[in-house]
Amino acid sequence: MKKIVSLVTAFVMVAALAAGFGSAFSRVSAAEGDTVSVLFTHDMHSHLETEKQTRDGKTTESGGFAKIKTVKDDVEKDYPGTFLLDAGDFSMGTPFQTIFKSDAAELSVMAQIGYDATTFGNHEFDYGAAGLADMLNTAAKYDSDDYTMPAIVGTNINWEATLADEEAYPDGQKLKKAFDNYGVEDYTIIEKDGIRMAIFGVIGDEAISNAPEAGLAFSDYVKRAQKIVDEIEENGDADIIVALSHAGTNEDDFSSSEDVKLAKEVKGIDLIISGHSHTVLDEAQSVGDTTIVSCGEYTDNVGHLVLEKSGDSYKVSDYQIIKLDGSVKNDSDVQRTIGGFKSTVNSKFFSDYGYSYDEVLAESDFAFTDIGEFGKQQGEEPLANLISDSYIYAVKQAEGSDSEPVTASIIPAGTVRASFDEGDITVADAFNVSSLGMGADGSVGYPVVSIYLTGKELKTAAEVDASISPGMGVARLYMSGIGYTINDKRLFLNRATDVAIIDNEGNEIEKLDNDKLYRVVGGLYSCQMLSIVKDQSHGLLSIEPKDKDGNVITDFTEHIVKDRDGQELKEWYALASYIDSFEGNSVPDYYSTTHNRKVVDNSLNPVKLLKQPNHIAIMLTAIILIPVVIIVGIIVAFVKRRNARRGFAKSMFSGSRNRGYKRTMSSRGVRPSVRHRKMSMKGRKRRF
Repeated sequence: MKKIVSLVTAFVMVAALAAGFGSAFSRVSAAEGDTVSVLFTHDMHSHLETEKQTRDGKTTESGGFAKIKTVKDDVEKDYPGTFLLDAGDFSMGTPFQTIFKSDAAELSVMAQIGYDATTFGNHEFDYGAAGLADMLNTAAKYDSDDYTMPAIVGTNINWEATLADEEAYPDGQKLKKAFDNYGVEDYTIIEKDGIRMAIFGVIGDEAISNAPEAGLAFSDYVKRAQKIVDEIEENGDADIIVALSHAGTNEDDFSSSEDVKLAKEVKGIDLIISGHSHTVLDEAQSVGDTTIVSCGEYTDNVGHLVLEKSGDSYKVSDYQIIKLDGSVKNDSDVQRTIGGFKSTVNSKFFSDYGYSYDEVLAESDFAFTDIGEFGKQQGEEPLANLISDSYIYAVKQAEGSDSEPVTASIIPAGTVRASFDEGDITVADAFNVSSLGMGADGSVGYPVVSIYLTGKELKTAAEVDASISPGMGVARLYMSGIGYTINDKRLFLNRATDVAIIDNEGNEIEKLDNDKLYRVVGGLYSCQMLSIVKDQSHGLLSIEPKDKDGNVITDFTEHIVKDRDGQELKEWYALASYIDSFEGNSVPDYYSTTHNRKVVDNSLNPVKLLKQPNHIAIMLTAIILIPVVIIVGIIVAFVKRRNARRGFAKSMFSGSRNRGYKRTMSSRGVRPSVRHRKMSMKGRKRRF
């Protein structure tokens, strides 16, 4: 079905382009008030600039806020009352996030484009509640009659619980004041061309779990949504109700999606614009009376939806995913604004590191795995090798000659946010790969931290990758300095074998000592996540990062790697400086392929299936075998008892068979057999 939809969409686009950029939208005319036109985005992640991609020698361009403005202007030629909405995560992902607090670049450009409303995703909380408050206060200063900031709606922060928490109160109170200052509301009513649209925003459970930096309490998004919808309906001041939901949909199991739950359990929502999962829904999905739509990530696309009034409700009459490719021009005014913000990024951020936004670090003759495919399949990834190697290199450079050797570095797939194409790799490109977080110094970017793990815990990390990551892709791990083999046919939680210290070609240097401490480096967030393995696995697996003396780490910020000037070593800077060190300013061919760091061998060979059982495998085997042994024992005992009874009976009666009768035991002694009784009757007949 998807292939058919894609072919139809491609045909429509080609036809539209043949007629001039009139674009990939169908033209529908209807009476005023009978038609609702909605343009929508989500998960833009600070991708303000148009990006160029080179694969197999062919360069294409995609995305950028300036293209959204062009599309909006074109759609409004036929639908002057078009609503432009966003479902969250409009920030965090490119260097523009570095001026999130000071300049509110994302919201400012969204205002210039003409966005009507947006909501918060989990990444708007990346700099904590205080950081979001700073951004909102900055944005509020720009708001005017001539320059209207988008309405922001968000309904399920639990302010009562947040402000009652002594620890959360200071930042929570600051954010609450910023909400009031900006005008953040549970919902807003916007009227265009006779249509009154009620718009509210929610953030889903998974998204909340991905925002630990927020430090806020949240209410159940479904219950809160129903309360808001009921309030809107009681007031009777809306023709259509739209949820900007940062909860998401699951492409593999759509019915289990959080936004499907929202549609099923909340009565009265006409349209859900679904963010968080970065999903592209090629067709608008109907769940009861609710329509769910999604258009993807990073401004690669913008969605366009046309609703026609049918009785008392509105039904989808047109739905399209519009690609923001080279056929869509960049709006010059928006592009100029973006250029100004780029200069600000250079002066306020990159200059502190001796770099600039577009500075070329090296050239690559090959493309790495596209970020959309990165980590989807189990196995080694050259991009992950490059990143993990960069940490070990950068730690040594930062610490100098006194640097203690690092055995391994570790990165999870979920922290890798971009990839590299053929051609020039810039400073901005390196930043995009590791763009998340903030350090203890208040500067953008997660720092690298130094921890110690036992040999047993390094084996456990390999097992987390082997057994846990297939069901949780963000937990897929990649390591430098450690190699292992994964076999999915082995027992669960015993799928990683041959875990050892290796060289750059994957050759074993030495086996791991279970009790020995080894130095390991990784991003702050990544190392913190290792600590929750025990809780998440209900104690079956345990990784407890330690200091060099073996004491369990409670405050990871105390173990941030710093250079000799006391500056935090950031993940993105580790990668940038490593690429910058390549001889001839060229990425080595070494990173164009794999090197047996992580080998996938799903063999059914009994030797490979049973080799190196860990304590969990032994325990599981025992759990399986004990009942089997008990059952077998019961069967054997039963058989023996039955055979014993048969032997006893046989010995009792064997002496009487020649006399034509059997002896049976009873309380009255011996009785004649049936055969004997029949013979006696024959004799009587003869006598009479």
